[in-house]
Amino acid sequence: MNVLLSPQPPVFPHQRDNSRLSPQRSVSPFHNMSNRKRKADEDGDESMSPNSSPAISNRPLARPTKKVRSNDLVGRPLALPRLLETLDTSELRTVLERICERHPDIGREVVSSAPRPTASAALEVLQGYQDKLKAAAPYGDSSAEYTYYRVKEALVALIEALSDFTPQFLPPIESQPTKSLEFLHGATKFIHDLPNWEPQAYRHHKENAYEEISRAWALVINEASKRAGGFNLHSGGWDQTLSRHNEQSGGRLGTAVSAMCNNVGWMGSNAASSPASSDQNTILNQLMSGAYGSPVRVGPW
Repeated sequence: MNVLLSPQPPVFPHQRDNSRLSPQRSVSPFHNMSNRKRKADEDGDESMSPNSSPAISNRPLARPTKKVRSNDLVGRPLALPRLLETLDTSELRTVLERICERHPDIGREVVSSAPRPTASAALEVLQGYQDKLKAAAPYGDSSAEYTYYRVKEALVALIEALSDFTPQFLPPIESQPTKSLEFLHGATKFIHDLPNWEPQAYRHHKENAYEEISRAWALVINEASKRAGGFNLHSGGWDQTLSRHNEQSGGRLGTAVSAMCNNVGWMGSNAASSPASSDQNTILNQLMSGAYGSPVRVGPW
């Protein structure tokens, strides 16, 4: 009867033990990772984003540099490269001459470093002086005195340029006679074109120029005659060229003509008057034709 009236349900021993040892429910690792990923996305965590990767964050970003410009526009001098672009040849030459005058060491370095002028380059400069001389001449009929004083400055500039350039092409500075004669040939033409004034007082410029160029011709001829007997003078026709220059100058190149006759007289046109020179001309013709030294036939062959 007591058993039936018990208000609590009976507890069996095996049920009590099982309730104590019941294992807890295990959580899958994938479930935790999904929760962490979802939480990171919801919270905005940037530690898991690709942009926060160490390899990318440490890489420097190439950004174009911006030139800082001032809002205040003020005047300033040109830089040296831009300034040189605005100078023409004459202005640049003037600036360089002034620098060399103030600093002689720089002038000596320019002289030693600059290439030597060629005959054509020097003659081109002389042509510029002659053009200025012609441009300075007055139009129409003018008196010799008025014309002389109008062109005197340009005339003296041309004469001085001739006097300065000529020694550059003389031995021992110039060792090749052909280059020296090429310059002298062109320089003599400029002297021929100098004006002839009726009063003798205005002719001294041209007379002195002829005398100086004649001595230059003689120096080059004397040096050229030491090489192969002056054969290059005749082969280049310089003996005939000098003869024409002397005729055009009115015989004012006598010093040069004498040097040609004394050193290589067998080449000149006047050398044919003497028998000895005629024999030498015959030998020269044989050398030119290749018949000199050919065997002589003896007896009937």
